Amino acid sequence: MTTPAPGRPGPDDNIRKSRVERRRDRIRRDVQQARTGRHIVPTWLMATVLGLILAGWLYLIITR
Repeated sequence: MTTPAPGRPGPDDNIRKSRVERRRDRIRRDVQQARTGRHIVPTWLMATVLGLILAGWLYLIITR
């Protein structure tokens, strides 16, 4: 038979668990890196650049 008996884990269950564990570890690592605050470009600078781009785009639309 290709399916395991009820209540017994099959080989696919182990693969799924390891995938889930790897994904959880990756998410934990990403969250921990985000919490350390080691950002290359500060958030306020990114917001300012975005605002300038949007303002320039609106200026082009309004003046045409």
